[in-house]
Amino acid sequence: MKHHFGDLLDRNADYWTIVPNRDRYAFRIGDVPSNSPEVTIVTIGKGDENWKTVFTLPNLEELTLHEPTREQLHAIGELTSVKRLRITHARPKTIDFLRNMSQVEELVLEYVSGFSDLAPLGDLRRLRALHVENLRRVSSFSGLSGIGSLKYLSICGTLDWKQPIDDFTFFDELQGLEVLSLWQIINKSPYPAMLPAMNLKGLKKLKLHRSYLATNEYALLEVILKGVEGAIWGPYGTRADSELELPDDDVRAQLPREVLEANHPEVRIYYDGKRVIDDPSSLWFEFTGKGAGRAKCSSALAESKCKEFSEQFAEMKQRAETIVTGCG
Repeated sequence: MKHHFGDLLDRNADYWTIVPNRDRYAFRIGDVPSNSPEVTIVTIGKGDENWKTVFTLPNLEELTLHEPTREQLHAIGELTSVKRLRITHARPKTIDFLRNMSQVEELVLEYVSGFSDLAPLGDLRRLRALHVENLRRVSSFSGLSGIGSLKYLSICGTLDWKQPIDDFTFFDELQGLEVLSLWQIINKSPYPAMLPAMNLKGLKKLKLHRSYLATNEYALLEVILKGVEGAIWGPYGTRADSELELPDDDVRAQLPREVLEANHPEVRIYYDGKRVIDDPSSLWFEFTGKGAGRAKCSSALAESKCKEFSEQFAEMKQRAETIVTGCG
């Protein structure tokens, strides 16, 4: 799957100031003059013959490498003033070239699939926001465990490839983490795989769909992360197979975005401005947990199925309480 250039970063707080993905080409190095003090953001790639101009820019703070050459990748370690770095569509065998970039605070790695060791990121002592997507050779995230400055962490697979995670012990030293986003992942550890989440003492927000982990892992997380936004799934939720675009005569079609976000969570706004809601005729009860199944909302059996699953989920939470108490 070719990269969508969508912006998957949660920008509701100040964790991310890097330009959105779709805007990267507005900063192509092109005819940027050498030694220009005004230029602070640049995008370079394999097609840029004058890419070395980037080393003459005294106030460079943000760099995107899109489909970079090997030479470009291994040379950027010299850019020690860069605070925001994005690398997309590259296959380096190692990311050791990042070790000297000690000023980096925001880092995005998308489709960077040649390496398997994240340990060099441990040298980025100011790193506070990290988004990794489609790291095909990575399954161990232990290299993140020593990044005490990290506030925001996003680990993503894609629609056609789920990101494997060997275990979650790397949570142990991420006590300052405030936002955790896991999308299209595969957990490779047995229950209670999510027990290390007990160490996420500073977590404020969790973004995790109800279909990636076993049901008992979600029950465990509800017990561990009480009070954390996004850490309550319950035994089931609702999901629609189709959606409807709001007509112009619907008052929600005219409301400001901030009003919708505060009062109408049922409305979704796409990047092109289109506003949609779930199609009521296509609604299902979706049970929490990987492979847990679902029931058509209009089915005569839906109520009994939901009740049975709710009882099972309550039992899983009781077991989780026992485990957590034993670790306290």
